[in-house]
Amino acid sequence: TPTASPCPFRKKASTILIKKSTPPPASFLFSHPAHLIACGFGSGLSPWAPGTIGTLFAWASYLLLRPWFDDFGFILLLITGYIGGVLACHRTGKDLGEPDHGSIVWDEIVPFWGVLFFCPEGLLWQTTAFFLFRFFDIFKPPPACNFDRIKNGFGVMTDDVFAAAYAVLCLALLKFILG
Repeated sequence: TPTASPCPFRKKASTILIKKSTPPPASFLFSHPAHLIACGFGSGLSPWAPGTIGTLFAWASYLLLRPWFDDFGFILLLITGYIGGVLACHRTGKDLGEPDHGSIVWDEIVPFWGVLFFCPEGLLWQTTAFFLFRFFDIFKPPPACNFDRIKNGFGVMTDDVFAAAYAVLCLALLKFILG
């Protein structure tokens, strides 16, 4: 008998394009510092494609932040952002009544900073990184989908770390193939 894969392909194109959660009011951002962070300083309040808007915010903020850090300092920022993100996303998910609410985009921001950190230089590479990250974030191949099932801050953040790892791996393969 055939066995189901641990992460069956479960998303249809129609469900990807439809907003999954109603964003909270802007005042929600300022009711607790975790909300401001988890909602990507407001970028997650977009009524359409908040994950994509959050990733675009990550790209813009990376370009502003990166010059201020050496490599070691930026890796520390990524680690701190991840750990703080687990806490902020958990608190915000509890307060919204949905652990992985669509307005929570810090889980896109920090992992995409990591993708850009390992991305070859240039706008074309960064654009490719953006689309690869969004692809893997939306479709969540294993083991990302296993963490997507964990309904707390750790699960919310970690599934996107795997999406980022897949994107970095694809970028490395592309760089190797293209020379």
